[in-house]
Amino acid sequence: MRIGQRLAVIACALLATAGRAVPEKSETAKVGEAIYLRGVLPGGTPLEGTQSRMGIHQHGADAACVNCHQRSGLGSHEGASAIPPITSEYLFRPRLPRAHDGPAAIANLHRPRAAYTDVTLARAIRSGIDAEGRPLNDLMPRFDLDDASIAALVAYLRELSSHRSPGVTDAALQFATVVTPDADPAARRGMLDVLERYVAERNSAPLKPSPSSSVPGTHGSPTGMGVANRRWQLHLWALSGSPETWRSQLERQFAAQPVFALLSGLGTAHWGPVQEFCEQHAVPCFFPNVEVPVDGEQDFYSVYFSEGVLLEAELIAKAIASGDTSAGSPAVRQVYRRGDSGEAAAAVLATALRSRNVSVTSDALQADAATRSLNNALTRGHSAQILVLWLRPHDLAALARLDAPPPGRLYLSGIMSGLENAPLPPSWRASAALSYPFELPQRRGVQLDYARGWLSFNRIPVVDLRVQADTYLACTLLSDALKLMADHASGAYLIEQLHGLLEHRSLTGYYPHLALATRQHFASKGGYIVRFDAPQGTTVVADTAWTVP
Repeated sequence: MRIGQRLAVIACALLATAGRAVPEKSETAKVGEAIYLRGVLPGGTPLEGTQSRMGIHQHGADAACVNCHQRSGLGSHEGASAIPPITSEYLFRPRLPRAHDGPAAIANLHRPRAAYTDVTLARAIRSGIDAEGRPLNDLMPRFDLDDASIAALVAYLRELSSHRSPGVTDAALQFATVVTPDADPAARRGMLDVLERYVAERNSAPLKPSPSSSVPGTHGSPTGMGVANRRWQLHLWALSGSPETWRSQLERQFAAQPVFALLSGLGTAHWGPVQEFCEQHAVPCFFPNVEVPVDGEQDFYSVYFSEGVLLEAELIAKAIASGDTSAGSPAVRQVYRRGDSGEAAAAVLATALRSRNVSVTSDALQADAATRSLNNALTRGHSAQILVLWLRPHDLAALARLDAPPPGRLYLSGIMSGLENAPLPPSWRASAALSYPFELPQRRGVQLDYARGWLSFNRIPVVDLRVQADTYLACTLLSDALKLMADHASGAYLIEQLHGLLEHRSLTGYYPHLALATRQHFASKGGYIVRFDAPQGTTVVADTAWTVP
């Protein structure tokens, strides 16, 4: 083989492995993963666990190890009780009686002990006896597993968090932000202004080593440079073409430059390929600005501030269902443009209303149809008492060409229409209500003051305050979560630390409260139905209390 060919082969091999999150699990470890994460034994039977002294029996997913030891395996707290880490670096090395940060600090709340072997670990899982022959905490269930299941679980634990996450070096963390081709250009520039300035500002601060929590000989940083003290490097992954091609584009970007997490990002009606990519590679997707997020039941690595227009659909459905039904169930008609975010929202609303025996019809306009098509659709003879518009500002402004609004109640998507700045003609306002999945403008001033001040200090033009404030909030939450991770640059651990800090956050931007629990993806879960208080202006008044549908 010629030298040039040999170099080409080596380059291809490096490219193929550069983006791989972790080495492929062994078949045995994959069986153990199902036990650990889902409580499913070989053959599909459910895991059974018993907390003997408490008499509590656990079954299936409720008995899965992940519920206490977390996906990262790096432990947690249950009230006053510390759940120790169970990754290979903690199980198969002695527990030392010295202070550490992060997971090792949890481990050191327990007594020193010898390293586990496969035999003593099997005994601990089955009988609750540790490597020194002492009983484990009563919180630890006892599992009656056969030898094959034990071997699979031990194999998985030996690989758990034993490899450095992609995009991590001893001195830097690599991040990417993803922008889809349907993203608004002004919002894109505003988001990138925030990200670029935040990263530059953070990297300009002196970086200093922090105490390492790593056990000697593990994959932690040998320099003691904690995760929070590493430089950030940001990459823009701008997607193009149809959504069907995005996954392959992401794979190529990741192979060329592995990243630790996706930070913020901007999308409109399609985000599924991005989330699938993140889940496949265990890459956290940290609060993208997306109107139609994905709620994958088994997904873990993607978190959003809210469910976007899908939450709005649930808010509108609840408002319609709780309205005056003395004259019978109202007929509902909704209008949206194909391919836009309103298409997904309309489907959710139709399903929610039909489950309540409410009649729903939909008019789907072509994406590029002229605004007169909208006017024609609205002037057709329909008997619906309620009209729902999933439309953008330019379509709402065009409603002024109609002589009068249709009779009955009107609902708008707050997100799509521009919230309180929606250009709804004055004659339409008296019957109009907006779904509003944010704190009311008059109540969120203090929450936004810090973000506004930061934008002003850094001379960043305000082109889309909500996107820019959410992007800034995502950056600060990432920075705060990294401070809790000591030297463990694990994507799963990043999400777990976020869960712990989020509900104590005082500055929450557009949202009254943020919180995430296990298997939750949306930090803000409710909203209002609001109306305009005058034919002109941007003041809105809540028709409902904060509602979680």
